Amino acid sequence: MFTNKTPWIVLLLLWMGGSTWWHVCKIKQLCGDDVPGTLPTAATAMPDASTPGLTIADGDKLNLSVPGNFVYGKSGEVANPAAVGNTLQTVADYLKGNPGRIMTITGHYHADEQNPSTFPNLGIARAEAIKADLMKLGVPAAQLATASMLVNTPEGAMMPYNAKGDSLYGGLAFSFTGKTAAAPAADTTTAAKPKTEEALAEAQKFTSVFKPIDLYFKSGQSSYIRTGDTKKFFAEAEKYLKANKDKKLLLTGHTDDQGPEGVNLELSKARASGVKSRLRKDGISADQIEVEAKGETQPKESNETADGRKANRRVTVVVQ
Repeated sequence: MFTNKTPWIVLLLLWMGGSTWWHVCKIKQLCGDDVPGTLPTAATAMPDASTPGLTIADGDKLNLSVPGNFVYGKSGEVANPAAVGNTLQTVADYLKGNPGRIMTITGHYHADEQNPSTFPNLGIARAEAIKADLMKLGVPAAQLATASMLVNTPEGAMMPYNAKGDSLYGGLAFSFTGKTAAAPAADTTTAAKPKTEEALAEAQKFTSVFKPIDLYFKSGQSSYIRTGDTKKFFAEAEKYLKANKDKKLLLTGHTDDQGPEGVNLELSKARASGVKSRLRKDGISADQIEVEAKGETQPKESNETADGRKANRRVTVVVQ
């Protein structure tokens, strides 16, 4: 009897092995060449005498210079920052202390690199990744801009390959504009025209599904104000999520500080959940939509003015 079962056992083991391979290599793309731009190892990130150092300067206000630099895997959009230490934290502290300054991050890329990202080119993808890191350290998005530059010979010395040709050193440049001191808040408030929810909604511009965009609502209405840019965002998000089942669309509800904190928390959750219901009807899977409620804890502007409170009553959406 055991002999009769042996072929079935062998077939079962082959099926299990094949299924595991398909899930890991074809769906998750975690096998060998399926992973583009693998993050360089710590050893790769260590600088040598020929590695260009990193310098970030803003006149006499900021002057950072380290012997190491960011390291990228070929065609990779995420840097290994091991060789630059706490440089990003220092830059974040500087920008937070000088809210009038705007820093432009320029991402470099070679013509022979592939672009696995959803951004127009790999340089923008690299710059946006650093921007996201700085935002996590508390730098407002309004103080960060991104650009890209294709690096060709002889300028290639700005971003040289390692000896194996699978990693690159550098890849980023930083520049500053704006005032060293923030404009007085009182003057800005006086000069600005009163904001409407429609104006706030129209001011939101789509650049990437990985860059947060805010949704606004007319007074007393549960449906968000749709604009050309919100339509672009959700159209791109739907395509990306269908192709990447392990990714999610995060909806975060916010309120102003008027009323009890607990009530505001529930209100922010209800509004974000309402957006989720609408997106499910539009074709996005409920399993790929995550709702968070922040209530009044993360204001976008001051709650001391009516315009500020309007800006704070929002739902923020982003793909993660």
